[in-house]
Amino acid sequence: MNVLPVKRHRILAVDDDAMNRMMLDAILSTDYDFTAAASGPEALSLLSGKTVDLILLDINMPEMNGFEVLAHLQQDPQTSKIPVIMLTGDLDQETEVRGIQAGAFDFVHKPFIPTLILRRIERTLELKALQHHMQQEIDRQTALAQAQLASTQRLFREMIETLADTIDAKDTYTHGHSHRVADYAQEIARRAGKSAEYQRAVYYMAQLHDIGKIGIPSSLINKKGKLTDEEYTAIQQHTVIGGDILAHVAEMPELAEASRSHHERYDGTGYPDKLSGTDIPEKVRIIAVADVYDAMTSKRSYRGVLPQEVVRQELEKARGTQLDPDFDDIMLQMIDEDKAYQLQEGKP
Repeated sequence: MNVLPVKRHRILAVDDDAMNRMMLDAILSTDYDFTAAASGPEALSLLSGKTVDLILLDINMPEMNGFEVLAHLQQDPQTSKIPVIMLTGDLDQETEVRGIQAGAFDFVHKPFIPTLILRRIERTLELKALQHHMQQEIDRQTALAQAQLASTQRLFREMIETLADTIDAKDTYTHGHSHRVADYAQEIARRAGKSAEYQRAVYYMAQLHDIGKIGIPSSLINKKGKLTDEEYTAIQQHTVIGGDILAHVAEMPELAEASRSHHERYDGTGYPDKLSGTDIPEKVRIIAVADVYDAMTSKRSYRGVLPQEVVRQELEKARGTQLDPDFDDIMLQMIDEDKAYQLQEGKP
């Protein structure tokens, strides 16, 4: 049976006193892979090509004292994690505080007591190993949590899009409406300089802005003739119904805002609450522009897709009356860039 060799920890001692280096060699070389350096520069040179598990560092040395060497160790990513035990013959409280603040792990007094220095080294290595294992577990749990969050976000997006498909299925003439409005709204938000998180929120809100249509009879939604005043009033209720449905989503209250307020008008003549200007939530003002645009560029029971120049003219008329002028301007810019008129129903 082959037995794997036990790993010997590597220790570097830095001390300008030859007798101290000899004593440390005698105490440590039996149990550890021991190396000694007579100065700070020599130690730093050794460390440039060799890794160690622990450093014993004398404080009082010529050329570079222990604190100067420790500062170099802390600044280098390759050595900053190595535990350092400082060696001193005269340890006062001020020196100890300074050493701990500088990154020292522990202190050992001179002259060396073999049992004591061995125990300090053993304890330091055990604590460092525990710290390493704890960090590994934290990293593992963090990666697991991130993977679970990503999975949850995918599930949330898929459920939102499935609900949007369910909503659009009620209306024969607006297939894919919610998805297109979400795409347009997200692009408007992006061009407006909004954060990725803001854009995602707009996207989800737009996907569900028409969820209240679930509570409206399909016969009324798909009526080919002109709606009576009573029927139009009934259709308007989809904003209230949607707001009530999504009010139960406590983690994202903006969903309810979009459903209830996407038919408010910038001039205050919309429904259901007659909100105006900036009283209408900003994300909802973005969605309103996208919603109006898609309504004109989609087939309806009473007409086909409107010509692009007509759509542009209508959006110009709606600027500052029905729609927020700033976000309307962005949509107009998108139209001007869309030379082949790709932004319409039925186009890839």
